[in-house]
Amino acid sequence: MREKVEKALDKIRPMLAADGGNVDLVDVSADGVVKLRLTGTCGCCPMSQMTLKMGIERILKQEVPEIKEIVAL
Repeated sequence: MREKVEKALDKIRPMLAADGGNVDLVDVSADGVVKLRLTGTCGCCPMSQMTLKMGIERILKQEVPEIKEIVAL
């Protein structure tokens, strides 16, 4: 599943990079919990939680239906 998540994140990264940010995949657990770290300007942006939940999580769950939850570190 980690490889599927990485491929999906590769589709998201250009959007984050346009605003000076990025996302790192920290861990994918067997029970479908994905741990991510927002970096660059995304890491300190006050809207980062909205970006994570409304953007990244939505896209990842569409691409990899096995995902149960996205957690930001």
